[in-house]
This record gives sequence, C-alpha cells and structure tokens, in this order.
Amino acid sequence: MAALKESDIEGYLVKRVHAMGGEMRKVKWTGRKSAPDRVVMRCCKNPTVWVELKRPGGKATFPKNAHEEAQAREHDRMRRAGQHVVVIDSFEGVDALLS
Repeated sequence: MAALKESDIEGYLVKRVHAMGGEMRKVKWTGRKSAPDRVVMRCCKNPTVWVELKRPGGKATFPKNAHEEAQAREHDRMRRAGQHVVVIDSFEGVDALLS
C-alpha cells in the first residue's frame, strides 16, 4: 500500500465534514502568504476552525523550514485575533477535531 500524503488527509477531512453537514472552503488569500489550508464551518465544537494540513508525521516537525516558520507565525497572529487554528497530519487528527 502506498504511503499516505497530505492530499489523502485533506480528502478525508472534506468527506467527513460534508457527511456531518458542515461547510468547508479552501483558503487562498491575496496579499497574504501562509494562511491555513482550509476553513471548516458548522460541524465542530468551535463554529469556525482553520486547518493546516501536513503530510503524515509532519505535525511533529512543524515548523521545519522557512515556509513552515511563516505558517506558524501566521497561525499565531490568527490565534491572537481569537481564531481557532489546528495543524492536522493524520486521519486520527481529523477524527479528534470532528468528535
């Protein structure tokens, strides 16, 4: 069996959120780099959750390079603004978020 990729975890998240009746959007901000990958709405304990997806095992090493350091800074900015931001690198992480 092939190793899991970040896109596999993202697909699982999308499927689970839609099955729960939630909404989800892919995020691309003009003029702002390092935004989380997805915003999940109306299916978790928190009404809106920003999700950064990583390859399996990637959460343990986050941030490991300049790009991820920028992501971590953006996540911190968002948290200081009262947003709920999570980093997920497994199906179990998706399940924990949605339970």
